[in-house]
Amino acid sequence: MKIINIGVLAHVDAGKTTLTESLLYNSGAITELGSVDKGTTRTDNTLLERQRGITIQTGITSFQWENTKVNIIDTPGHMDFLAEVYRSLSVLDGAISTDFCKDGVQAQTRILFHALRKMGIPTIFLSIRLTKMDDLSTVYQDIKRNFLPKL
Repeated sequence: MKIINIGVLAHVDAGKTTLTESLLYNSGAITELGSVDKGTTRTDNTLLERQRGITIQTGITSFQWENTKVNIIDTPGHMDFLAEVYRSLSVLDGAISTDFCKDGVQAQTRILFHALRKMGIPTIFLSIRLTKMDDLSTVYQDIKRNFLPKL
């Protein structure tokens, strides 16, 4: 069986744990979505994480997809826990970076992306909060300005 490790990384309150729950739910690994607000997610395990509604320690969960075991590494988004995120990077086969729309690209996301690029880890950018109010061309330009190599 093939095993892949996918990290979910971004700044604080970008929807990383919610995305992790959605991946588990849509893969059939769980039958009910957990909630950050209710403290019922699979990867926020400590009492402090559940009380504060933030990820402090990297959480790992997995699901089966066809003949592949997909390990999801849900990382903290707060700058105070950046070392915790860096410890997980060496095991990643790929990464998902969430949410650029609401407040534009945040410093934490830029720092993480540069580390991912330096390590050669393929990264998908996922905007969870893209709404009709967001100007897609502005979002694209923000991503392009912050993440594409300067020519």
